[in-house]
Amino acid sequence: MTGPCPACDRFDALTRALRADDLDAAIELGMLHCDGSGACRDRDEAAVVFAARDERLRALAARERYRARAARLARWAEAAAARRSPVAVPDITGPGDAPPDPGLPPAAAAALARALARARSQ
Repeated sequence: MTGPCPACDRFDALTRALRADDLDAAIELGMLHCDGSGACRDRDEAAVVFAARDERLRALAARERYRARAARLARWAEAAAARRSPVAVPDITGPGDAPPDPGLPPAAAAALARALARARSQ
């Protein structure tokens, strides 16, 4: 047999808290960690404690799934907004053209400058 569960020694206080509908006190007394591995499993109120524990664990899991979904939707919205944002294109028509975008790699900037020079000479 394994050792008592964390809530066995406080089982009476735990059941009183549940009867008083004080979930905060029940959680502080170890309701979420009460696994029924000890002597509390054989008590009459064990079914009430286990049902309350299971219900609360399901609610906590649902809250975590909701938060994960909200974060995922926020990431998708940011990615969609980034895809829709306009790309800045330098104006290359006219005599005082701005130099190629400094964000370009050097080889691409050189190729763009050569193409602009060819286009102007024609």
